Amino acid sequence: MAGSTHTVTNQPPPLVGYDVFTADRVLTGAVERHTAPGLLDEVRGELAALGRTCGSAQVQEWGAEANEHPPELRTHDRYGHRVDEVAFHPAWHRLLGKGVSAGLTAAWTRPGGHVRRAAAFLLWTQVDAGNCCPLSMTHAAVPALRTDPALAAEWEPRLTSMVYDQGLRPADRKAGALFGMGMTEKQGGSDVRANTTSARPLAEAGTYELTGHKWFCSAPMSDGFLVLAQAPEGLTCFLVPRVLADGTRNVFLLQRLKDKLGNRSNASGEVEFDGTWARRVGEEGRGVRTIIDMVAATRLDCVLGSAGLMRQAVAQAVHHCSYRETFGAKLADQPLMRNVLADLALESEAATTLALRLAAALDDGGEQERALLRIAVPAAKYWVTKRCPPVAVEAAECLGGNGYVEESGLPRLVRESPLNSIWEGAGNVQALDVLRALRREPGALNAYLQEVGAARGADHRLDGAIKGLLTELADLDGIEGRARRLAERLALVLQGSLLVRFAPPEVADAFCASRLGGDAGASFGTLPSTLPLAAVVERARPVS
Repeated sequence: MAGSTHTVTNQPPPLVGYDVFTADRVLTGAVERHTAPGLLDEVRGELAALGRTCGSAQVQEWGAEANEHPPELRTHDRYGHRVDEVAFHPAWHRLLGKGVSAGLTAAWTRPGGHVRRAAAFLLWTQVDAGNCCPLSMTHAAVPALRTDPALAAEWEPRLTSMVYDQGLRPADRKAGALFGMGMTEKQGGSDVRANTTSARPLAEAGTYELTGHKWFCSAPMSDGFLVLAQAPEGLTCFLVPRVLADGTRNVFLLQRLKDKLGNRSNASGEVEFDGTWARRVGEEGRGVRTIIDMVAATRLDCVLGSAGLMRQAVAQAVHHCSYRETFGAKLADQPLMRNVLADLALESEAATTLALRLAAALDDGGEQERALLRIAVPAAKYWVTKRCPPVAVEAAECLGGNGYVEESGLPRLVRESPLNSIWEGAGNVQALDVLRALRREPGALNAYLQEVGAARGADHRLDGAIKGLLTELADLDGIEGRARRLAERLALVLQGSLLVRFAPPEVADAFCASRLGGDAGASFGTLPSTLPLAAVVERARPVS
């Protein structure tokens, strides 16, 4: 007979079996705000279906399994033939299939495609961030390929397909294809112009033979890759197919898979090119210009991914504290814990609101919106991704010792949380890119100021922050050494303006007081106690 000590009390029920989209008031509001009325019912229905999938016990289990059984490198078959394949747990393939069928690679061909995809990407990250990497690379490859109409006509239908067709075969025999990317080299890192991989022209126009080494190759199991190499006229972008048209394997020598802090379900590898066949994308010597739109798309996905991780961390923390009792009351009703939860909820809401606004700018496509993206994407990538780790750690602490145990799911979020800040250009790269936009594209600052100016006069702390930002921009002495400070202020002011315009008054007031007015400490849970924090916490509670 079981002893009475085995009776379980004062534990929350699992956060499972719910609609992750509908339960997110901030995300649903952003989708409604940025979706054309005639399209809204379709988009809401699509995202609600995905939200139920994300919240199901089965799909959450797949996410856990894919991380518990990371990919394995298989360089040779049993007979000694080189195969250079990556083997994944079945859960990985199930997740990837769901992600592709949900349209996470199809934004460029669907009405309202970027907003609906951004919302879906934010949801899907909460199941497993690892499989979002190939989805992101595939999505982002499309604008780079469009610099060559013939290549785009051949590859774009495969990349935007909503069919996941696994296995290595010639791309023209597949219903859908995935793309990876290889830019980073040992000696260069973010300085891709220092790349030494060489490209020798072949007899057929536009084809080359590559020789070199890529220190980081994202999603090495993909059907094709965009890589940078030195051609006779300089750094150039190339498409490297994994399997050639005649069915033979291209020379794609996987040296090892990276043993990463997090992102365990996803493969990241080192690859050797040794007589590897490639097709040029864009002009010789214009590699960075050709691939820059791909980089911008993946950087926006870093913002979305971090927003998704923060949302899941906050949802778990608020859910736990809404059930757990201590000292005679629910944890969420204890004044100090309420302050912590509200502070975390502010960070999550600001990240989601900003990320969806940037996706809407992509859908708009106008000159003003493109100029805004030029400065807002690197600033958002810098700031939002840096806020993710402290949010994840603090959320885990809200669960106490339970949050330090793998079964809670919080340790996986904590391990994943630094990735988006490091990948696709770390913090300094983003801050310097902000400076580059300010110096080279005056329209970018004008578009930014017009955007934040839409909220002018609504909150004195926001007005003061805008004035302080203009003062900082007027002083160019030592600007490079202040680039991080500037990127942070640009992101915070933009978040503040969006919340003042679109969030409930209690959220906007708390954000402006703490993030722009300086009325908070250096850690979470230091908001002014006079604010209506219970309403902020309730807004973040995941209830369908």
